[in-house]
Amino acid sequence: MLRRIFLLGLAGSALTACGAPAARIGPDGLPLPQVYPIGPGDVDAIQFRMEESINALRQAAGVAPVALDAELIASAATHSRDMSVQNRPWLFGSDGSSPLDRARRAGFTGRVLGETISESYETELQTLAAWMQDPDTRAIILDSAARRMGFAWYQEPAGKIWWTLTMGGAPGTAPITGPQEIRPLGLPVAGSTFQG
Repeated sequence: MLRRIFLLGLAGSALTACGAPAARIGPDGLPLPQVYPIGPGDVDAIQFRMEESINALRQAAGVAPVALDAELIASAATHSRDMSVQNRPWLFGSDGSSPLDRARRAGFTGRVLGETISESYETELQTLAAWMQDPDTRAIILDSAARRMGFAWYQEPAGKIWWTLTMGGAPGTAPITGPQEIRPLGLPVAGSTFQG
């Protein structure tokens, strides 16, 4: 009797497994990433969710909160799309622009403190968690001088997302004139400065 129950249970498990969708496997034998679809109506919710999450992390670290900044958002959005066009995640724009250049072009008058980027299929909160695991990008997110943030992305039709987070000081308190060193991607700029 126990054997019959065991066999029925095993058969039921096999049938259940047949009905479950199988993970798609890529040519390398690894599961393909799941697409995180972002629609036009999701923009505000994603930006505010990221702002709240970053401020919760900053509060836990004992530093002041940051607020979304329209100019830094514009700068981040421009860079996210440009990284997609270049098909590489890196600090500089296709025209050679730095985070400082892009923020200035967008009208930001505060000091640009750093920028973090990501190329992924992950959600914004998964991306933030990955940034917080790296000491350099974590330092940008928790910079005690930050008062403003710009967060934006570009999603390709196939689903890949190019994320950009730019942190800055309060506008007008430390203008971006003269030499300024920023930490791109959370990495120290060895011997380099960006001219304001």
